Amino acid sequence: MRLQRLSERLAPFRLFVGAVTIVGACSVSPEQELAIGSADAAQIDSELPLIQDSVVVGFIATLGQSMAARTSRADLKWRFAVVNSPEVNAFALPAGFIYVNRGAIEQAERLDQLAGIMGHEIGHVVRRHAVKQMEKVERGQVGLVVLCTLTRACSHVGGRVAIEVGAQAVRARYSQRDEAEADSEGVMNTLRVGIDPEGLPSFFEKLLETQSQHPTVVEAFFSTHPTDAARVAATRREIDAIPSQQRQNLVRDTPEFHAIQARVRALPLPPPSPPP
Repeated sequence: MRLQRLSERLAPFRLFVGAVTIVGACSVSPEQELAIGSADAAQIDSELPLIQDSVVVGFIATLGQSMAARTSRADLKWRFAVVNSPEVNAFALPAGFIYVNRGAIEQAERLDQLAGIMGHEIGHVVRRHAVKQMEKVERGQVGLVVLCTLTRACSHVGGRVAIEVGAQAVRARYSQRDEAEADSEGVMNTLRVGIDPEGLPSFFEKLLETQSQHPTVVEAFFSTHPTDAARVAATRREIDAIPSQQRQNLVRDTPEFHAIQARVRALPLPPPSPPP
């Protein structure tokens, strides 16, 4: 029964797996990256509860586009969506598909914290981290590696998943180097649009505090973004290295963000998922 339910949980990603097996163990072109990201996004859109409120989605898209347009991959057709989940998390698919959980919006204390997390996810796309994961694995395992990297599916089914998808997929996660690079990109992504990059390490600190008090709220984030005091310190060192003249008159918060936050909090949550 448990294996059957695992199969059902992986079902939404089968189309994606089939779409990318042809590129395993070789270079992934930008065209292939777009095909992979588009196929995965279409499947996720059909399975995850997405918030359709145009004001909320418009705010997130505008904030995200303002940062993405100033990166080295501004030519991508970036798309931003809001997942109707109270868990604090955000993730990026290849070719510029960014998803932000409502929990991240609700838990952020200031605009710069939300912008920092979004800038971090944009950084994963800019550095093509998911694509580089694909290029390292054997044919037939590509989609499963991305599944394990971006979601909690592998970590939540324990050792049994190894029987079905292989140990290599279970081990797949963004490396510490990937996370550090995305943090660096996040710092610069916010700075370029005049938002204080301090939001990223301060949000990490808030989540670490929340983890000790309400761990289930941030479980998803820490399963895909391992974070500790050393990561916070490293991010602050990068910020301290920015010339002081570039750190003047930066935006930390706005009334508009808090209006959006209140609007999100007023939206109904989706019905709970059936137990595994």
